[in-house]
Amino acid sequence: MNPIRWGIIGCGDVTEIKSGPAFQKASGSELIAVMRRNGRLAADYARRHHVPKWYDNADDLINDPDVNAVYIATPPSSHKEYTLATARAGKPVYGEKPMALNYAECQEMISACEKAGVPLFVAYYRRALPGFLKIKELLDHGMIGAIRHISIFLSKTTYAKDLNKEPNWRVNPEIAGCGYFCDLASHTLDLLHYYFGAIKSAAGYRENQTNLYIAEDIISAVLQFDNGIIGAGSWIFNARENIDMNIITGTKGKITFSTFENSPVILETSEKTRSFAIANPEHIQQPLIQSIVDELKGTGRCPSTGRSASLTNIVMDWILK
Repeated sequence: MNPIRWGIIGCGDVTEIKSGPAFQKASGSELIAVMRRNGRLAADYARRHHVPKWYDNADDLINDPDVNAVYIATPPSSHKEYTLATARAGKPVYGEKPMALNYAECQEMISACEKAGVPLFVAYYRRALPGFLKIKELLDHGMIGAIRHISIFLSKTTYAKDLNKEPNWRVNPEIAGCGYFCDLASHTLDLLHYYFGAIKSAAGYRENQTNLYIAEDIISAVLQFDNGIIGAGSWIFNARENIDMNIITGTKGKITFSTFENSPVILETSEKTRSFAIANPEHIQQPLIQSIVDELKGTGRCPSTGRSASLTNIVMDWILK
């Protein structure tokens, strides 16, 4: 496939800077079509981003013969529908995260793509960002020894949009799968799979303490990995302050990092403390998109697939259960 000619289904906020321009800037890649149910907004996006085609119907974009790969940037409730349709058209799929509403939907998507013989990728783009690759390098080189425990703590003040009357799909479980936990915790859980392998069991507690919306606003969970590592996490979306801190504790030291803040990675051992300040690219999905393009062209490998992403969904299912 040369070049990879992308179509985007759902050109909302995530595509404005994080992903959309990256399809045009990645080597061997072009963005040639976008779709949004509101045709006026689709046309506006196409004009502003210099995209030659726009649609207000997903099937029209999927079946456009000039489009040979599809990026699904809609909320999770429609990921399965559009993935199955794209697979039927025989085209590779790159879907937003979380992969689907639940693990069962993920399995349907994987099966459909495998049956159609098309690859399925998911937008856990932190697997390709230099700051998170530095953490993997430190772990792989045994800089903190054998890993014993992982601590995850994310607190957010109540988002202003939770308090107004406008619909917010991220706190509607029928659209998002749950609340902000599914949207945000999925990134961290995916990173842990990337670093340490499969999580074999998980359990959690959830509450809706503020009743600002129907989804939970606080979750705590424990995790057990196949290799014996234990983890614990708390995700609080009704807090006084914003805190984003993950700590990986080993026999020789610890690594502290943020999932969402582009703050330095801190390595602490008995000998010294080191700080690694590594900036994110302008378009944060571009490194992962480049890896997808390279795989589709037969020159590389993408680290985030449907199979790897589905592991995050099953862990979230366990915690939410």
